[in-house]
Order: sequence, then C-alpha cells, then structure tokens
Amino acid sequence: MLRLGVCDEVDVPHDPFPTCRCRLAASHASLTESRCFVEGLVLSPTRGCGSLAECGKGRTAGGGASAERMLEWAAECVGGGARVVTVRALHGREGPWLLGISTPEGVRKVVLRAPTSRIDAEMIVTGAAALEVAERHGVPAPRLVGRDLEGSAAGVPATLESVVGGSTAWPRVMGAPQLRLVGAALARVHAVSLTARDGLPVRTRPIAVDDFAGDRRRGAMGSTPLLRVADEWIRRTERPRGTTVFVHGDVWPGNVVRVGDSACVLIDWKTAGVGNPGVDLGELRKQMAFYYGLEAIDAVVDGWEQAAGRAAVDLAYWDVVAALNTRTDLGPVITGQRDEFLRDALARLDR
Repeated sequence: MLRLGVCDEVDVPHDPFPTCRCRLAASHASLTESRCFVEGLVLSPTRGCGSLAECGKGRTAGGGASAERMLEWAAECVGGGARVVTVRALHGREGPWLLGISTPEGVRKVVLRAPTSRIDAEMIVTGAAALEVAERHGVPAPRLVGRDLEGSAAGVPATLESVVGGSTAWPRVMGAPQLRLVGAALARVHAVSLTARDGLPVRTRPIAVDDFAGDRRRGAMGSTPLLRVADEWIRRTERPRGTTVFVHGDVWPGNVVRVGDSACVLIDWKTAGVGNPGVDLGELRKQMAFYYGLEAIDAVVDGWEQAAGRAAVDLAYWDVVAALNTRTDLGPVITGQRDEFLRDALARLDR
C-alpha cells in the first residue's frame, strides 16, 4: 500500500482573493460523493478530491477508482519503472499535486491535475487542450507529460504536466520592467489566432466559470449603485469585435511564474479559450491594481504592446468586464480597490 507524505504548498501562494476565483457550476452539485483514499491524498471519481485531512489508509469507498490507480497511471506516463515517492498539495489541502517520481535518472517533478471540489472534468479537458495549443505554437507554458481525459486508465479525468522552474511568490513592490515582462508573456499567448474548438470555447469574460454580474441581475447576490451603473453600461454597449485569439482566462500572480528577472510563464490553463485579448488584459490590470495600485496597470500594457507590436484597444471596456466579474463584497480593503479600479475605468469611457 502506498504511504505518501504530504506537505502544504510553499511556492504558490494561496489566492488572496478567494471570493473572486472560479466555482463549480450548479449542475455539478448533485454528483455522487463516493471517495477513494490513499494516505495523504483523497480522490473522488466523479466530483473530485476532498480535504486531505479526511484521508484514510489506502481504503476505497463507494466502489470508485483508487488513488493508487491514479498515481500508478502517473508513474506509467513517465515510464522506465518510475514510481511516485512524494506528493505535495498545491492548493491548500487539495489538488493539483506536485509529484516526485523516482526514475533511474533521479526524481522527476511533475504536476498532477484531476477534478477537485473546485475543478470539474471540463476544466481538466480545457487545460489539456490549452497546453497542446501552447506547445504547437511555441508559447512558454508547462508541457503535457500524459493525459487521460476519459479516466479509463487513471480512474478519473487527469493530466500530468511538466513543472515550470521559477516562483509565483511576487514581491511587495514590483518595478515597471518586471511588470512589462508579465504583459509581454501575455502577448505571446495572444499572438496565436484561434477559433473555438473542443475544450477551448469562446470567452467573453475572465474566469468564465464565474458570472457574478449575472448573479446580481438574477437577485442571487446583492449589488451596489456603482456595480449597477457599470453593468447597465456593459449591457447597452456592443462588445468589441475582432479576430479571436488564444486567451489564458485567469491571469493573476498565482498563475504567473517569474523565471528569474528575464521572463514570465503562465500556468494553470483550466479556464483558457479563445476571445478578445482584452479578456486577459482587463483581468491582469485588475489584479495588478489589487496588488500594486492603479499606477501599475499601464506598465503591463506597455509590455504587451511592445511585444505585440500594436496598441491595446478597448481597455476601459475590458476593465469594467473584469471588475464586474467579482463578488459584490470582497471585504473592506479589496472591495475598495475593486471600486477604485472600476471608477477609473468608467471615467475613461467618457473620454
């Protein structure tokens, strides 16, 4: 029986804005809760992985696929008599997981992705499709080591991907040259013209699995006068047109690996798709405003424009879209930052 130690993730910070992040669609709420256990790892064959604190000792519940099966699949993807020797949870005590796989050449690090309480099978499919496009077009990103989107071998839909060397721990102060690197990395993604396809649908807002503006319209969430004004403007304004490009869909510091002082690489492509570059630029600008203030948002655009060789357009529109796709109440500090960002965007619409 596998006995795998687990330690909390250290390099990838917990999302400081958890109420902004993705959620499972309501249609997944009725999925069965049968779980499978290995020490330090909890897997659900349908809905996903539960809290690692609930883990057992290799027992299987509900007749589902065992965690041993998933880890054996991961080792087989690496090949050459490989075996999993370490597991580290990268999101609190849930997946994805950083695996250490022993090979004749040494221990190889890879990232295992599978459904969890916040990630459904569709997102696993999207992540795989995105990494295939990135590799085909030479976009810096993790590379797929293995994929089992039907779960026939792993027991659940799963992917295995390479680890990007670097850090997602961002400094408290970020200079303009470093901010421009982030924009340049995003421009590499947007250089790929792409139409919708299986796993990569059209995206009209960042983190498309969330629709907080829609929730407010339906009365499922409270609103404010500022959010209502912004939403009314968006609803009566035609969405900017143009050639659709490859978009990441969830650009925030936790998904941007800084590789020294010379480059950035995007990771975690589960909400990728195709759309207007503004889908990513608006989200990135919002996140930079949260982290570093409004004065930081132009530097990332400068980097994007220098790398893309063209001007970024309709920024105010996409800033409003990004700001609207947040929960109404983000706590006093972040709500204030979001509202400041939104007011700035609305003011630019009138210029």
